[in-house]
Amino acid sequence: MVHDLDVELSDEERAIREMVHRFALEVLRPAGRELDRLDAADVIADGSVLWEVHRRWDALGVRVFAGDPASLGAAEAARLSWLVNEELGWGDAGLAVSLGVAEFPAMLARASQNPELIAEFPTGRMGCWAITEPDHGSDELDWSESPARPTLRRPNCVATRYGDEYVVSGQKAAWVSNGTIANAAALYTAVDEGDGPRGCGILLVDLEARGVSRGKPLEKLGQRPLPQGEIFFDDVRVAARNMVVAPAMYPAMLELTLCTANGFMGAAFAGLARAAYEHALAYAKERVQGGVPIFEHQSVKAKLFEMFRKVEAARALNRRVVLYNTLRSPFFGGTGLPAVEYAIASKVTSTQTAFEVASEAIQIFGGNGLSREYPVEKLLRDARASLIEDGVNEVLGLHAAAKLGAA
Repeated sequence: MVHDLDVELSDEERAIREMVHRFALEVLRPAGRELDRLDAADVIADGSVLWEVHRRWDALGVRVFAGDPASLGAAEAARLSWLVNEELGWGDAGLAVSLGVAEFPAMLARASQNPELIAEFPTGRMGCWAITEPDHGSDELDWSESPARPTLRRPNCVATRYGDEYVVSGQKAAWVSNGTIANAAALYTAVDEGDGPRGCGILLVDLEARGVSRGKPLEKLGQRPLPQGEIFFDDVRVAARNMVVAPAMYPAMLELTLCTANGFMGAAFAGLARAAYEHALAYAKERVQGGVPIFEHQSVKAKLFEMFRKVEAARALNRRVVLYNTLRSPFFGGTGLPAVEYAIASKVTSTQTAFEVASEAIQIFGGNGLSREYPVEKLLRDARASLIEDGVNEVLGLHAAAKLGAA
């Protein structure tokens, strides 16, 4: 028997959960399997099922970052966020990330309350979160000082102010999710107001503008359905009004971004962990060794219970964190700062759980677990990527520890 512990959900929320679950089962899983076996260039080619995934998701009208202050209260938005993102991660983690980052420019445009930007960067326009740089991976998480300080190399990407526009030059690294397919970017970049890079800001950039080019799609171990690649900016001109977060507000906004992204990762990879556990449980009831289904062997039962326990702990932590930070979010009238250390704890817990549970699932599948014919080897590869994605877990942990020490 599977118990539904989400007793607080409304009928509408249950209907949305079921709709997204069907989408994850019927669309994401088969598409993820197909895309996983393609070369990175073929993943984004015309006719790829990737485009159909995005079209069908947009048609559902459900948002990954369920947070429209005009229509949702904070508690309702939090519940929808974890319900939607966990189901998407259960379906395919790489595609879940692609669907999520696609919303970043629209989310920031809406937060700016600028009608022109909201019209230019609407929900449904393919976006990306362009933050990571070739020389600044984990350094992007350390905003305590200027990125131009002597201990770091010069920023790879700089937006320089000239009157009523910025000119963007430089590049973002090959790890930009949706970098190879997006036509809009939430560009987290160093800013030069005329006296050198002195801080960072967030620009909304039309990636179809003159001067934008892309690197080749990145080939990688896991989350292969998620297209990633470099973006190059060669004197790209952007209206000054597109600077939705100026340097003075950047540290606070980056922390809010980190809370949002880590909350998403906590939900999505709790979903992946749940998928690995469910596959292992089903297989253990079917696979016969020693004259009985392997579920009847005590060692297998013990493994499955530990997997179940870890999955439920990760889910519970994520839900508490997402609810708390959404209630405090300024987007929903909150006045407090988000608790980034808790968001990090959720991301680290869920991704580590996903990796451990997927590894144990392979062990239960035995030799079959190593075969691409079965789903768990892909889940292990996808989970392994998550320990680095959206901030290396060790670096995130150090930042969270610093917050704890300052309390």
